[in-house]
Amino acid sequence: MLFYIIIFKSSSVGRIIFTCYNFNKIIRYYYIKEADLMTKITLEVNGKKVARDVPDNTLLSTFLREHLNLTGTHVGCDTSQCGACVVHVDGQSLKSCTTLAADIADSKVTTIEGLANNGKMHPMQEAFKKMHGLQCGFCTPGMVMSAIDLLKKNKDPSDKEIRDWLEGNICRCTGYQNIVAAVKEASSKM
Repeated sequence: MLFYIIIFKSSSVGRIIFTCYNFNKIIRYYYIKEADLMTKITLEVNGKKVARDVPDNTLLSTFLREHLNLTGTHVGCDTSQCGACVVHVDGQSLKSCTTLAADIADSKVTTIEGLANNGKMHPMQEAFKKMHGLQCGFCTPGMVMSAIDLLKKNKDPSDKEIRDWLEGNICRCTGYQNIVAAVKEASSKM
C-alpha cells in the first residue's frame, strides 16, 4: 500500500497538519501543536551553561542572536557563503547560519563576545585593531573566529595559506591585505 504524506502549516489555527493520502483518498489527519515541535537545547556558550526550549528548526545563529542576545554573530547571507556567522563549536570554526542548534546540543560554543579575557581583547582582536583589518566591521567577527581556528592548526601560515583559509569569509571593504597582515601579526602572539 502506497501512502503520501502532505505537510502544511495552518496559520489560522497555529498547528502543523499532516494529511495521509492513499491514491488521492484522505486516510487520516494528524494535528500537532507547534509547542510539540519544541526542543530543549543545552549548550555551554562562552563558558556559561545555557538551556532553552526552542523550535526544533532553530538555526544556531538565531539561537545565539535572538535567544541569548549575542548579536556579535552576524548573519549576512543565510546560505553559508559570507562567513560573517562563524563561531567555534567544540574548538572548530563553524558557520552558524546553516547549523541547527539541536544538532550541536551539549557542545561548547564560543562567539566573538566570548574571546575577551577579563576585559582584555584576544590577541587576534588586538591584531585586527592594530593592523586596521576592518572597515565597516560587518565581516569582522567571522573573520576573527576563522583566523583563530587557522592559527590553532597552523602557527605560522603564509599569506597564501591565510587567504586560502579565509576564502569562505567575504569582506567587501578591505581588499583583504590588512586582514592578512592582522593574522600574521596575531600569529606571533598566539
